[in-house]
Amino acid sequence: MTDFRIHTIDSAPEGAKPVLAAAKGKFGFIPNLVAELAEAPVAAQAYLAVADAFASSSLSLKEQQVVLITTSIFHHCHYCVAAHSMVGKHAGLSDEALAALRDGRSVDDPRLEAVRAFTHALVEKRGSVGQDTVDAFLGAGFTKAQILEVLVGITQKTLSNYTNHLANTPLDEAFEAFAWEPTSVG
Repeated sequence: MTDFRIHTIDSAPEGAKPVLAAAKGKFGFIPNLVAELAEAPVAAQAYLAVADAFASSSLSLKEQQVVLITTSIFHHCHYCVAAHSMVGKHAGLSDEALAALRDGRSVDDPRLEAVRAFTHALVEKRGSVGQDTVDAFLGAGFTKAQILEVLVGITQKTLSNYTNHLANTPLDEAFEAFAWEPTSVG
């Protein structure tokens, strides 16, 4: 893979310095993903802007993490599955739900399962899902607006998942307890 530098605020291109400072303020450290994205300031800016937009969606914190983990599982992204497993745990996802998500299995909670199944279908079909898939999501109590919000989460993770594949991003120490390696899931 390509050798991307893990930038610090001092080593980053000028346009990325504020992004890295914001990431450090938000997370308490600069995640390796964001530090690598800093190579292209527009990429780091885009990632954090989309992440902030998705965080302000009407989906609950748990539902957001289901979207992010499901997308990352499909893309076999070791970094994002670990990172969002940790965040999902802090958001209140049960150990059982996390295990199911990480294994690519259905989740017992019907609402979270609707999010998982819809996200998986969107990623797998590249957005070309049938009306029955949309109806199942809406039938679980979600709205048309939330269909588009799920797409924002998929967009966020596609950018980071692909970056992590290209850069072979090393896992941050903060995420090591949630390390994950892809299987044939996806």
